[in-house]
Amino acid sequence: MGSLNFALVGCGRIGERHAEHISKNGCLKAVCDTDSSKADQLAQQYSSTAYTSIDELLKDSEIDVVSICTPNGLHTEHSILAFRAGFHVLCEKPMAIKVVDCGRMINEAEKANKRLFIVKQNRFNPPVAALKKAIDEGKLGKILSAQVNCFWNRNFDYYNNSDWKGTRELDGGTLFTQFSHFIDLIYWMLGDVKKVYAATGNFAHLDTIEFEDTGAVILEFFSGAIGSFSYTVNSYNKNMEGSITVFGEKGTVKVGGQYLNELEYQNIEGFEITNLPKGNSANDYGHYQGSMSNHGEVYENVVDVLTNKGVIATNGFEGLKTVEIIDKIYTYARAQKVTHNGVEYSLT
Repeated sequence: MGSLNFALVGCGRIGERHAEHISKNGCLKAVCDTDSSKADQLAQQYSSTAYTSIDELLKDSEIDVVSICTPNGLHTEHSILAFRAGFHVLCEKPMAIKVVDCGRMINEAEKANKRLFIVKQNRFNPPVAALKKAIDEGKLGKILSAQVNCFWNRNFDYYNNSDWKGTRELDGGTLFTQFSHFIDLIYWMLGDVKKVYAATGNFAHLDTIEFEDTGAVILEFFSGAIGSFSYTVNSYNKNMEGSITVFGEKGTVKVGGQYLNELEYQNIEGFEITNLPKGNSANDYGHYQGSMSNHGEVYENVVDVLTNKGVIATNGFEGLKTVEIIDKIYTYARAQKVTHNGVEYSLT
């Protein structure tokens, strides 16, 4: 297989990011968006064909991989259509917003004998990759616990300028859109989650979003380790921190910064993480920033897997596990009730 031909479904801001990296790793043959102006603009920029219907796009037999960059709640539908048309799929996070839909996507990929790639670009952050390697090599000994903090800002304009963000049907929740990468990383490093305890609330976005803007979570892992996960989009005016701290029998490491871009602390018996390469900047969306921009590494992995028999960086099973853990958190939290300003309501 020579250079891969890609199709892009969803021409919003993250779609534009994908288009940039597709052009560096293959050929962007077609783009699709229900907003014809967005599709036309991106198609013109990359000399590709514009569609407003995914069904029409999927009739193109020259496509190898379809990149899904549509709203969260549409990932399953669009991925399954692509598999049934005979193409590999790269799906943006979160893989889906329902566990059952993740299973459907995996089954369709198997039936079509095609690969399902999930975007988890924070795994490529240099300090994150170094911490994972140290854990896998036993440098920290048995992992005892972990702490994750995600303190970001998402203001009213962020939600009000979108026709799907903040909605339960297409967004799903703050853990899906803002912080699924952090859930993925704690699973990647500590393994599967046995049980959760959670409290969440909407304190500053009551008239803006249909779910929580803040949460506090305790996680029990099958390994015996425990974890805490605190998150909010109410950090005043700007993002403050995205961090993960891992405590092992032989070492403690904290990866922090605004978006997991800095090795903030390490104390490991007989070992030191050194010579970290400089990471990429964050995805810059104007009034706010997202995670570190590692989509180039994601596409390099897709090409490596499909042309050189490389090892997939994040597969459908791992994408499902992220959604499964988020589902456990929301299921627990929704069973709780609080009184806020004299009114009793479900936390999510």
